[in-house]
Amino acid sequence: MSTRNFARIFVLTGSAFLAACQSGGLNDRGAAGPQADAEPIRESELRAYCPSITLQEGTASFRTYAGSSRGDPASVVYQASINDTTRTCDYDASSITAAIAGKVVPGPRGRTGTITMPIRIVALRGDEVIYSRLYQHSVTISDTAGATQFVFSDPGVVIPGGIDRSVKLLAGFDEGAG
Repeated sequence: MSTRNFARIFVLTGSAFLAACQSGGLNDRGAAGPQADAEPIRESELRAYCPSITLQEGTASFRTYAGSSRGDPASVVYQASINDTTRTCDYDASSITAAIAGKVVPGPRGRTGTITMPIRIVALRGDEVIYSRLYQHSVTISDTAGATQFVFSDPGVVIPGGIDRSVKLLAGFDEGAG
C-alpha cells in the first residue's frame, strides 16, 4: 500500500470516528447514533465558569498522635492526605458539588477501626466568605499494613448571587476545629 493511500484511509477513518462523536456517540450496542436518554447540554453551560478547588497551604495533610506526643514521628497513629479535588456546577441552582479524594496511612502506632477527619469546604467571593461548612468525615481502617482510600463530597455548596469568576473554592483538613 502506498503512503498516499494509507494517508487517505487514515483521514477517512478519522472523519468517520469524529462524525460518530458529533452525532451523539456510541449507543449501548457500540453503533454510532444519538443517545435518547441523555439530557442535552446547553451552550451556556459549556461556556460558564466553574471555579476549581484550591487546597490552602498546610491543609492537605492531617496527623493524629497517640497520647500527648504531638509532633513525635514515632507516636503517629495515622496520617491522611488529600490527593485530588473535583467539582461540578449546577448553574440553575447556583450550587456546586465539591469533592476531594485522598488516603489514610497508618503510622507506627496505627490500628484498625474508624477514624474521623475534620474536612472544611469554603467558598469565597473576593475576600468575603459566602459558604463555610465543617464535616467530620469517618473512614474505616481495616488493614494497618497499607493505605486506605477515601472520597468526600459536599453536594450543597450554595453560592448566593450565582457562580461567577469572583468565586473561589477552598478545601482541606481543619485541625483547629473542635
